[in-house]
Amino acid sequence: MGEDVAAQQFTGADRARFRAKVHQCLDVFAEMLSASHFDTDDPMTGLEVELHLVDEAGDPALKNMEALAAIADPAFQTELGQFNLEFNVPPRRLAGRGLAEYEDGLRTSLNEAERHAAEVGAHLVMVGILPTLRESHMSWASISPNPRYRLLGEQILAARGEDLSLDIEGVDHLESTADSILPEAACTSFQLHVQVSPETFAAYWNAAQAIAGVQLGLGANAPFLFGRQLWSETRIPLFQQATDTRSDELKAQGVRPRVWFGERWITSVFDLFEENVRYFGSLLPIVSEEDPAAVLAAGGVPALHELRLHNGTIYRWNRQVYDVAAGVPHLRVENRALAAGPTVIDMMANAAFYFGVVRTLAEQDRPVWSQLSFATAEDNFTEGARRGIDAEVYWPGAGQVPVTELVLRRLLPMAYAGLEAWGVDSAVADRYLSVIEQRCIAQTNAADWWARQWVARHGPDAADPIAVLRTILADYRERMHRNEPVHTWDS
Repeated sequence: MGEDVAAQQFTGADRARFRAKVHQCLDVFAEMLSASHFDTDDPMTGLEVELHLVDEAGDPALKNMEALAAIADPAFQTELGQFNLEFNVPPRRLAGRGLAEYEDGLRTSLNEAERHAAEVGAHLVMVGILPTLRESHMSWASISPNPRYRLLGEQILAARGEDLSLDIEGVDHLESTADSILPEAACTSFQLHVQVSPETFAAYWNAAQAIAGVQLGLGANAPFLFGRQLWSETRIPLFQQATDTRSDELKAQGVRPRVWFGERWITSVFDLFEENVRYFGSLLPIVSEEDPAAVLAAGGVPALHELRLHNGTIYRWNRQVYDVAAGVPHLRVENRALAAGPTVIDMMANAAFYFGVVRTLAEQDRPVWSQLSFATAEDNFTEGARRGIDAEVYWPGAGQVPVTELVLRRLLPMAYAGLEAWGVDSAVADRYLSVIEQRCIAQTNAADWWARQWVARHGPDAADPIAVLRTILADYRERMHRNEPVHTWDS
């Protein structure tokens, strides 16, 4: 959501004022795109890691406030569930050893946080969905105390007019309902930010969309929910269903979901903000005192509070971000497709691949999205989420191809070229992209490791699947702390 909000009730008049203010912000933003200076000279990147908390047994630990007090680092913040934390990694440039410095900083901060959180009986786990979660954890009792989370949940359910319904068909079939949005808290991600200019934003966003299915195939790490084995990256359907404000009738009418892949390639960042204003009603109609037109006319930089707040309640897998730092506006592409974990080096390998391939694709003379339909890119996204490392995707010039073959033959060279363009040291690029290469050669990722462990330990008639998953999770946590890439994990 981007900011704290107080508990409150909203009226129709509040929504009308907010709608008018959002439209004003959109007009001012359009003017800024044509006339303002955006910070683009030396672009920064950023990372966010969402985490689960577990107790000694591996069950969810509803202790995020106690853990935060013990960690005492403002870079760690609450998330929706009491069993969640978020770590905002300080932004940096990629040139030189930037990626390696990310890894060093991540490991140091996470190890220190683990040490302090353990003092209150909570341990950090990086995994897309905590496999020991049960449906009993999906109640309002598990929500973080910050009023913004309850307020957002109440607004989503009020817009929907009925309880949430989960229906995910995978290896097993899950059907469930929830009277809160806590199923969203089951999803923890590894988010990547890249700062871009207004002129190049569309190319970077389109490139990120084009490779999103490949990202999921390589990095899937969420195969279990409530004791059922579902998709390789179950976060994708779960997050969409857990935040869906539409009733079945609205779905049938073609109303767009708040979590979505999108529907077209874009030509400007304005396209995405304009779609948000056109298609989505407000969930948090909180109006600020700022007059953005007056601020801009006076030579200032408007915060565009309402546009940013509205944008924060629409969950694109690649989301546009407008922000202001040191009095200068900038734009970022926020990549939200990847699961957290399984290790820091695996996450940094995923980041290196993303930053490299996206840069190469964005700067090609003949862009890939001119040869790839948007619907096919979305099909690739779904295929990567369903089948993970076994996915087959369509790519121009290659046809329908296993995702591992596509990466090895075409995308890895692009990743190397892109990292070179960023100025990344060759040894650093080799360290991370060799992890991607070996993952493809071994035909394995974290979701595949989970599945193999499940088959080996579950047996045909296990009466308590959560108990089995606890034992696998204990092994996973030990390997996570070793920071050895998942392709080296034995069965």
